[in-house]
Amino acid sequence: MNLIFPDDCHVCGEALLEFSRVPVCSRCLSAPTPFEAEFYCVSCKTPFVNRAPLDEAGQCALCRLGTKGFDAAYTYGSYEGTLRQLVHLFKYGKMEPLAADFGAMLARALPRELAVDVVVPMPLHWWKRWQRGFNQSELLAREIGRRWNIPVRNAARRKRNTSAQAGLTNAKRRANVEGAFEIRGRLDGKHVLLVDDVLTTGATASACGRALKRAGAARVTLLTLARTDRRTAIDLNTLRAHA
Repeated sequence: MNLIFPDDCHVCGEALLEFSRVPVCSRCLSAPTPFEAEFYCVSCKTPFVNRAPLDEAGQCALCRLGTKGFDAAYTYGSYEGTLRQLVHLFKYGKMEPLAADFGAMLARALPRELAVDVVVPMPLHWWKRWQRGFNQSELLAREIGRRWNIPVRNAARRKRNTSAQAGLTNAKRRANVEGAFEIRGRLDGKHVLLVDDVLTTGATASACGRALKRAGAARVTLLTLARTDRRTAIDLNTLRAHA
């Protein structure tokens, strides 16, 4: 049927001439590339094109300000171009089968030598999950858990439906999500892999990471599919002015 009545790729618009679980061509599915950078923050692993944003210890400005609750963060690619379009199709177009392709990307982003005890997906508030029909972070968490043979546990709950983070300052983003998470049970001494789809400023992940540590987690590593590209020099005084 695809050969006779081909659908169009929802990313590039070209006719789909091969069978696919999602209306995206193989070229677009393979288009997203991983981050490539020479300099990384030693704490959150954010890539930079030069050393200017890093201090003598190798930390970026956000880590120096103490705005995170996780110990390290890994991501596959930049939240732009084809990867951004694919993430939007996944989240808002309800194309759940994309989770399998994204799982392969996540597996490439995470160092194989990393010893993790449990995978925890970033939770959605029940109202937003009901509206969307699924939690995209849970689908991603199950993919990485299956590939690495690590148990997945829905330990975090979003008890407050926070407003959208877009357009807020760093300080307001942190205030918006502070106290929004609670943890079911204890995670004493566990190395938790917190999985989310997109990392922007890290305020939401930090709030959830702090909640996980209050529940006993010894270490929280964040794994995301994409992140806002911060590979530019960041002035610490400018960040403080907007904090």
